[in-house]
Amino acid sequence: MNTKEHITTSIFELFKIGPGPSSSHTIGPMKAALNFLNICLKLPTEKIATATSIEVYLYGSLSATGKAHGTDRAIVAGLLGWVPENCDPIEFSSLLTDANKKYSIIVNEKIFSFQLLNIHFERGKFDFPHANTLILKLMNENNILHEEEYYSIGGGFIVRKGEVVDKKNKIPKYPYSTMEDVKSILENKKISIIDLMIENEKNISGLSKEEIDQKIDNILSFMHKAIDRGILSDEILPGSIQLHRKAKYLYSQAEQRKNSQEGFLMFLNSYCEAASEENAAGNIVVTAPTSGASGVIPGVTYLMKKHFQYDEQKIREGMLVAALIGFLVKHNASISGAEMGCMGEIGTASAMSASMLCYCAGYSINVIEAAAEIAIEHHLGMTCDPIGGYVQIPCIERNAMGAVKAYNAYLLASSGNQAYQKISLDSVIKVMKATGNDMSKKYKETSEAGLALSSTEC
Repeated sequence: MNTKEHITTSIFELFKIGPGPSSSHTIGPMKAALNFLNICLKLPTEKIATATSIEVYLYGSLSATGKAHGTDRAIVAGLLGWVPENCDPIEFSSLLTDANKKYSIIVNEKIFSFQLLNIHFERGKFDFPHANTLILKLMNENNILHEEEYYSIGGGFIVRKGEVVDKKNKIPKYPYSTMEDVKSILENKKISIIDLMIENEKNISGLSKEEIDQKIDNILSFMHKAIDRGILSDEILPGSIQLHRKAKYLYSQAEQRKNSQEGFLMFLNSYCEAASEENAAGNIVVTAPTSGASGVIPGVTYLMKKHFQYDEQKIREGMLVAALIGFLVKHNASISGAEMGCMGEIGTASAMSASMLCYCAGYSINVIEAAAEIAIEHHLGMTCDPIGGYVQIPCIERNAMGAVKAYNAYLLASSGNQAYQKISLDSVIKVMKATGNDMSKKYKETSEAGLALSSTEC
């Protein structure tokens, strides 16, 4: 990616509502399949009339762990016209429970029969631009009538091969691509970090300040509802691991020790695991910045609201600061576990949370930057090695650990002397990208190494 391009991502592209357990394996493929359906709807009637089937081919990490991540269900959902934010998790989880069930995909007046056999999990080495690649084909027997290639690049973002994105209407008022740019704008324009984020969002999304506030409140509501559900459930999570949920028990332990010194950390752990367990169950969560990391920011904001008594406006503003950090990582490295390993997911979420904590406590942009840098620095090299391909072990506890690291990064940054800070956020993001590029693909969401090899013990 050309890092000189300005960031034009909307806050509501980063924070997206949808079903778990994986934004790159579930939300992204659902959006790709829906996009393919919409493209087919615009094809000439005579071409559709001669078509006999729709075939889907999954590559890389989508192939290696797609079944456990629900990629096959997501594709069916997208072809049925479902959208992630309105997806019923119970209906979604019921898709393909019968491998022989056939679904009717309607393209204009043509009905295609679609089942699991139409999804092909391709193994081997392939030279695609991204590890999460899927190709959808409209077929007439063995002849390809139309084909689209998609890359699920993390956080539910997708790129369609050959697509030219029109950025004419997405010109930020204050263009930036690095933290150094941001600090320069704040100093030269004499504006706050919130002014920068709000004005840019207004230009990018066309929303008013009031509409932006309402949408952030809606995002926070979905985050916190996931926690409320999670701390009440003690079910076994779906999949072959048969992992028991822990958040309810953790929350009860936190209640018993709420007056102890470590009480608030116990609550934080329970909140993060509650949201992450909801994700693992395939329920509705918010990418923050990914589904695999969807417990960190919800847990931290829940703590800020329930325990630190921050008001709604302060937490809204904290979310804007967190989004800034997420944008910088996505733009200059990646938030995809298939590219960066878990440092791209939990590491980014931890950095976003650390910066939010600093902002809400009233610290300067330099402290905010330092906290984000520290959080990323101490996630560098973290592998993505889920057991059985499920977003359960080690993912759920990593959300809790990422939040605790965020809190400590906040303490280290706010308690230290900024004159002694040697590493910038921009520098550590470059290191993250280089580390991800050097990391073996076995440790990047393929379940081929690391803890994933412990699956026989589960």
